[in-house]
Amino acid sequence: MSNGSGTGPCGACKFLRRKCVKGCIFAPYFDSEQGMAHFAAVHKVFGASNASKLLLTIPPNKRLETVVTLCYEALARVRDPVYGCVGHIFSLQQQAVTLQAELAYVQARISTLQYHQHQHHLPMPPPTPSQAEVAAACCSNLSPSVCTTMDPSIDITDLCNVLDQQLDNSM
Repeated sequence: MSNGSGTGPCGACKFLRRKCVKGCIFAPYFDSEQGMAHFAAVHKVFGASNASKLLLTIPPNKRLETVVTLCYEALARVRDPVYGCVGHIFSLQQQAVTLQAELAYVQARISTLQYHQHQHHLPMPPPTPSQAEVAAACCSNLSPSVCTTMDPSIDITDLCNVLDQQLDNSM
């Protein structure tokens, strides 16, 4: 039996080498093409029977989200058998902490420069476009999406060195 669209068995049934029956719980979520690879990971980590039982307990309007989550968790566990998706989450958290520390440093340096510039009535040298973008993103409390659109070649260390040199020159 086809998976409802007349294109043959769903990816799950294809992987399990069984006939795809009408009403197959996997058919709407694991297509004949990519579905087989995704189901292989789900089967390896959770087992076909457990995945089927889980999907049957979920209301039909929530099953797509459940399958996406199962696939994500299974693929993460296949890539990293010890930590799975938790390893990726931890890595992202560490990256966020590092970026917050760099942001705090840059904001402090800019504040120090502005203070010294005001105290000594020295004109600030005009920033290059890259510095202006970084300063705008760091100091104006814009949303994180702004930072992702900035020039990826900007190195925060270079900006900090420029700010340090400007501070030293103004003292």
